[in-house]
Amino acid sequence: MSLYKNINDIPQPRDLMITVDHKSDAVLLPIYGRMVPFNVTTIRTVLGNQNTIRVIFNVPGTHLNPNDSLTNKDAIYLKEVSFRTKDSRHSSDVVQQVKSLRRKVMARESERAERTSLVNQEKLQIARNNSKPLRLSNLWIRPPFSGRKKNRGTLEAHVNGFRYSTTNERVDVLFANIKHAFFQPAEKEMTTLLHFHLHNHIMVGTKKTKDVQFYVEVMDVVQSLGGRRRSSAYDQDEIVEEQRERDRKRSTWISITLQIREFGFNGVPHKTSAFIIPTSSCLVELTESPFLVVSLSEIEIVNLERVGFGQKSFDMAIIFKNLKKDVLRVDSVPTSSLEGIKEWLDTTDIKYYESKLNLNWRRILKTITDDPQSFTDAGGWEFLNQDGSDSESGGSEDSDKGYEPSDVEVESESGDETSESESDDEEEEEDSEQESEEEKGKTWAELEREATNADREHVVESDSEEERKRRKMKAFGTQPEEHATI
Repeated sequence: MSLYKNINDIPQPRDLMITVDHKSDAVLLPIYGRMVPFNVTTIRTVLGNQNTIRVIFNVPGTHLNPNDSLTNKDAIYLKEVSFRTKDSRHSSDVVQQVKSLRRKVMARESERAERTSLVNQEKLQIARNNSKPLRLSNLWIRPPFSGRKKNRGTLEAHVNGFRYSTTNERVDVLFANIKHAFFQPAEKEMTTLLHFHLHNHIMVGTKKTKDVQFYVEVMDVVQSLGGRRRSSAYDQDEIVEEQRERDRKRSTWISITLQIREFGFNGVPHKTSAFIIPTSSCLVELTESPFLVVSLSEIEIVNLERVGFGQKSFDMAIIFKNLKKDVLRVDSVPTSSLEGIKEWLDTTDIKYYESKLNLNWRRILKTITDDPQSFTDAGGWEFLNQDGSDSESGGSEDSDKGYEPSDVEVESESGDETSESESDDEEEEEDSEQESEEEKGKTWAELEREATNADREHVVESDSEEERKRRKMKAFGTQPEEHATI
């Protein structure tokens, strides 16, 4: 970690004061009357107040830097050094300079480390001068380039890829590196966008990404409400603005991947709620960052969790074919979207299950990957099919009860006894059936008629002969004879 090739290259300030050398990424500290250079990466932090400046170094073997390869029993490490000053302004200036240089160097080192992990790709072949490339101008890019000022750029189609360039930055996207391409018109959004999901990461400025998006705003996201507007119905400003929006929507865009917006649903794939749209090959969310792009060919199963009567929302867990990959969760999906999601999963031939509770997928996947043979022998993912297991167990019990062996020999005596008992039972059942049929066959009128007849018979039997004669004479119009008693 040499900072200067020669001792004469070390800057010598007039006063022995802490100096920051931005050219060599070094901090010069006055120690025993000499300026000693330290690489800024060896400094962990700098603290300062009005009178003192504390410089804390990265010491090997600590919890912040547990690198045992740098430890040496005979070496002496400098952990911290403090300086006193009378100039409070110089103290704050030194602290800010050291922190700024350290952030700059650390960002550069991290970018260098990320670039080393990138896959080498072929160079972009520029189109010839006689053939004008297809060009889309006035586009924004996401993720944006580093820097506070954001500029619009132009997207050009060349022989083997796209090139997006601004006044200061550019990025190339090769056709061979594009895994999925999406076009999303501004139907319910403020932007029309072209999104590329890549096979391998690329660098956009200082950021390593797999998703690159180019978009244009079809209408202003933020409108000024402070200015006074004309009260006329034929406002020229509004007419011009509407015409500009129509011109933006008529821009030359090519539809690449069809989106099925009718099956779209709201959910929380990351931290905020977003509108997720299925496509012919993916499940995407391209409006809010970070983006969501899930290839349907990589999905093993989908488990719909917290599905039950009275629930306003449910969760969707997406399990990938690569079981070592973390499960993707989309939380707080409205229950009104459940049937649409099921229909979409059926059309894409993706197996799905339902559960009433959230499952611990990290433990489940670990169990599966530790012993995949046992998982296969146990039926695979069918342990999630709780309704199916219940119905199968119920059916097996019924079948066991209804099953009677026909080739079993029975003793004659026991057979006779059982036949007699069966015949008695059959006779009793026939009698009871006849009685029930008789009771069921009579109507209310017949029952009432039988009751009146029974009453008449009872009255006739209880009457005496004298009462019978009296009723008979009364019926024929004669008086009964009086009998004297002695």
